[in-house]
Amino acid sequence: MKTRANAVSLFCAFALAAAVYGQQATMLAPPRPGYSFPQKQTLTYAVDWRVFPAGTAVIHFEQAGDRERIAASADTIGAINMLFHVSDRFQSDFDREKGCTYDFDKQTVEGRRQINSTERLDYANGKSILDEKNQVTGQTKHLEAKVGGCLTDLLTGVFYASSQPIALGHNFVLPVVDAMSTVLVTMKIEGSEEIKTPLGTFKTLRVQPTADAGVVKNRGNIWIWYTDDERHLPVQMRARLFWGTITFRLIGNENK
Repeated sequence: MKTRANAVSLFCAFALAAAVYGQQATMLAPPRPGYSFPQKQTLTYAVDWRVFPAGTAVIHFEQAGDRERIAASADTIGAINMLFHVSDRFQSDFDREKGCTYDFDKQTVEGRRQINSTERLDYANGKSILDEKNQVTGQTKHLEAKVGGCLTDLLTGVFYASSQPIALGHNFVLPVVDAMSTVLVTMKIEGSEEIKTPLGTFKTLRVQPTADAGVVKNRGNIWIWYTDDERHLPVQMRARLFWGTITFRLIGNENK
């Protein structure tokens, strides 16, 4: 059952999806000309494990000066929640003009596991700083690692992709800070597909993120469906693992 509950936490793995030019890119590409991140927007996803409702994920965007703030929650529901409770919270701040992540916070509650962590990217001094606390045992951790150039994080990546050109015939590479190291995630634009959701039917582009290390490599096969328009809105996300398939479907999109 723990494995099932971790399905909701796959939200973080999906957040590795985004796009930058060039297969050997090591710095994050800025948003495309004319693109603006939402000043206020809330996206709600229903999460299914195989054919069973498993949870809900809510993502809120808000402008904070010259930064964009993304706050996300992932919670189990129904029978799965009774058997193994999951309530995860994430927050990320990044530069609206350049895309560089500054802070990435996680509050993880998965059964008996309760971990709070903050990762801060200090570009001036070229390092990433992680502070973590186990809320059950009280154990703390402080780590520092070198970083170079502008990077994104596990939460921001999937939505930062909306600011990049996404089209058939192009693969993209995203530099992601993952577990105190930088992982290059290749985004493969596999094809076009029509996706039906409670919000309607959308023409989409199906993208598969792949990597040689990190969360993406260890999470099985992942796909993300972005609307084939200027918004590039992620309306569906799916992970196929050895214990089953998890699907995120967009059920709410509000400007609030």
